[in-house]
Amino acid sequence: MIYAFGDFTPVVHESAFVHPQAAVTGNVTIGRDVYIGPGAAIRGDWGGIVIEDGCNVQENCTVHMFPGVTVVLEAGAHIGHGAVVHGARIGANSLVGMNAVIMDNAVIGAGSVVGALCFVPTGMQVPPRSVVVGNPAKIVKEVSDEMLAWKTEGTALYQALPEEMRRNWREAEPLRQAPERAGRPAADDRPAQAIASGLKNWKETRSGSKREFGED
Repeated sequence: MIYAFGDFTPVVHESAFVHPQAAVTGNVTIGRDVYIGPGAAIRGDWGGIVIEDGCNVQENCTVHMFPGVTVVLEAGAHIGHGAVVHGARIGANSLVGMNAVIMDNAVIGAGSVVGALCFVPTGMQVPPRSVVVGNPAKIVKEVSDEMLAWKTEGTALYQALPEEMRRNWREAEPLRQAPERAGRPAADDRPAQAIASGLKNWKETRSGSKREFGED
């Protein structure tokens, strides 16, 4: 749902997809090919929110701020399921993992990876291409070229998803039993998630992923 607040009405590029079960309120600007998932709360009531081109804000995320602050998600920022971004700036082509929390005046540098469940405290400045984990957050290493390519590939799926949603997504009554299928549809007719079946998570992409993310 899109809600005006006072003099502000959200601005949403026509190529973006905002799920009807998301709530986008007030002083919010959403750019090209942005995906906003169901349950996301993007509240530009006390300040502003700018979501630049190619970002995704996944299911049950919250983006908000203290009064007078503008939150910026720079181009290609990838905000994982359940994450909270409060009064922070997220750099271009960075990844905020599932259920991470990024607090006020924190800055996540471009190309960085913030691990799932990480807590980034108020005012923390994360340099570009940093791997950040833990509660409280700590910088454990640099993002390798391989990791950045993996992140970029995953984000590209979300950049294609708005158009796929417009083509394939619709309300439906549930089936009472699974239909028999003679075969799979051609690749061009399948949703993005099926086309992307070859994409692996980081652990599958590179063995020893715990060391890559700085864990023991």
